[in-house]
Amino acid sequence: MGSDLLAAIGLALVLEGAAYALFPDAMRRAAAMLFAQGESTVRIAGLGAVIAGVAIVAAVRLQG
Repeated sequence: MGSDLLAAIGLALVLEGAAYALFPDAMRRAAAMLFAQGESTVRIAGLGAVIAGVAIVAAVRLQG
């Protein structure tokens, strides 16, 4: 399980790093839009991302 966690963190870093490397201006705009949002909006978006991530991991675990 520990190796799965490290692999997941590594993959997240690869994907985020690729987005910044390939689309730096778009990522700056996205960050500016994020900072302009209210705290509750950011919190709800984060919670949605967590729920989606857990659902994806659960689906993959059930398949394999």
